[in-house]
Amino acid sequence: MVSTTLHVFVSSVQKELEDERLIVQNLVSTDPFLSAHCTPVLYELEPASPENALEGCLLSLDRCQVYLLIVGVGYGTRVGDVSITHAEYRRAKALSLPVLAFIRGAGSMKREEGTEALLAELHADGFKYKRFGNVVALQKEVRAALVKLLEDQFGIAPTSDENKIAKQTIEATSPFESRQLDRARWADLDLEVARSLIVAAEGRRTGDLSEGDLLAGATLRGLVWHEPNSGEHYATAAGIVLLGKDPSAVFPQCRILADAFRSTEPDGDPRDHEDIRAPMPLAIERAVGFIDRNTRHPMHVVGLNRVRLDEYPVEALREALVNAVAHRQYEDAGRKILLEVFADRVVISSPGLPPTPITLASLRRGRYRPCSRNPVLAQCLSYFHRVEERGSGFRRMRQQMLDHGLEQPLLGTDMGYFQVTFRGPGDGLDRLPVPPERLMVTPAMEARLSERQRQILAHALEAGSVTTGWCMEALGVVRDTAYRDLVELVKLDLLTRKGSGRATIYVPREVAQE
Repeated sequence: MVSTTLHVFVSSVQKELEDERLIVQNLVSTDPFLSAHCTPVLYELEPASPENALEGCLLSLDRCQVYLLIVGVGYGTRVGDVSITHAEYRRAKALSLPVLAFIRGAGSMKREEGTEALLAELHADGFKYKRFGNVVALQKEVRAALVKLLEDQFGIAPTSDENKIAKQTIEATSPFESRQLDRARWADLDLEVARSLIVAAEGRRTGDLSEGDLLAGATLRGLVWHEPNSGEHYATAAGIVLLGKDPSAVFPQCRILADAFRSTEPDGDPRDHEDIRAPMPLAIERAVGFIDRNTRHPMHVVGLNRVRLDEYPVEALREALVNAVAHRQYEDAGRKILLEVFADRVVISSPGLPPTPITLASLRRGRYRPCSRNPVLAQCLSYFHRVEERGSGFRRMRQQMLDHGLEQPLLGTDMGYFQVTFRGPGDGLDRLPVPPERLMVTPAMEARLSERQRQILAHALEAGSVTTGWCMEALGVVRDTAYRDLVELVKLDLLTRKGSGRATIYVPREVAQE
């Protein structure tokens, strides 16, 4: 038996092969056999300079027992004569580590000059390598290589049950998103959505990105591919879903059908309906907006604050919509994501049941290992919607609902749909808490106000507005004093001035934004 865990160093160009790196990390961490004997090591720290990056990578590699290399098109950042990845490969050879190499694409694929040199060196050194075309094939090849290494060097092997679970988990990854289609050219995509993605993913500033930067960033993330004969760049299936101006023009299933009903039961005449067709990051926000306009927003007065509350926690709803888009079964071309708003609940239905081995029971308990059908979509949507912790979405939704004073969401299935049901407060709107960050007047700010200014603000919150005349009459002050108090409240961003002359009124900031 292996007495200590093998640390597997995953080496590649980070930006280009980000999804492949995450897939390998996910595989090694969640596979029932590999996770018992291996720990993936990914050096994702971004130091101040390439020299520091190389030093840190090599120090991490020195503590590992297996070197796993993934090669794509790009060569990566050079430090001296070679890239960081190339230097890692040479350090692994010097340490006599087992080298497991995986190359994306066919041998005829055009790669950067440095990458070709790395592959030539790998071949000359006599190391065997495997090619892969998508993340499903990569997972199969990586698992087979690590299982063989453990068998050959340590005499241990997975059980038949462990192999079965591994097969189910790997096959849950859909090949849909990596399909290379010629239906949508780069110029036909929503480049502003692409810009938002690259800004978020790379920490760049919007003004610093040229169209060439956008194309490179989208290509590296598996959203765009290059057809060498025509020289055109086309969107992959994932690129169409994320960046297509109307993805349903290519994939009819890429729509969100939203209905708002008057009662607790569906009927043939919803009070509001929207067929949402847009790049999926925008479609999610339109769906959130649909819920917002079809649910209640009670106003609560807390001290000197007048706060507009949401009937449901917005972030929990957004998380459920992101999950529906990221993890749905796209091979089912006949069904769309359904959004239903009832008087007492919101239901989000996504085509496809949870991928094996995830079960409803494990999801409900909050004890499950992350398993994504569409890892490229999931990763890219995480940039748009700040979903950072992979595999913890349902736990976050549960906590957000409880923090909102509501019951935890119900998870279920219905006729091949996976459903998340958010139960509302019913007649108990008063049980909705006011989040501290929503308070317009913090305790510290209130302490700065004079008693007269507190009275002015309290009246404005109760009546909806306040005038100079009211201050003079109710507080017994002259016009200049009333005016100075109102101007100070405007400077503190507690009141907003509207109108001019005798028609001037001052309204609470929250009211002005409605």
